[in-house]
Amino acid sequence: MRIDYESIGNRIKEIRLSKKWTQAYLAEMSEVEPSNISHIERAATKVSLPTLVNIANALGVTLDEIMVGSLIQRKHISSKIIDDILFDCTPKELSALTDVLKNAKLILRKFTKE
Repeated sequence: MRIDYESIGNRIKEIRLSKKWTQAYLAEMSEVEPSNISHIERAATKVSLPTLVNIANALGVTLDEIMVGSLIQRKHISSKIIDDILFDCTPKELSALTDVLKNAKLILRKFTKE
């Protein structure tokens, strides 16, 4: 098993930025040192489970939402992430994004078979 600390850091940063939070604010909310948040987001340190739980609780997300890049069974997590991205789209945007996703899948499968 391999834990993808870079992916974890990226997800934490992505969620934090979606909330328009600074690293300092996340640190305060999760009771983690501000410098530690920076190190975690850059994958410069391996985050401990207690710290990860504190961060997830502060962000209001589940651990699997943060750990998605390290999990084998992640379809339900990906669906939630996609739902979160699409929740405020107009019908026209949803249609366009659906077409983009279908085409991206076809291209990805074509190039991964070769």
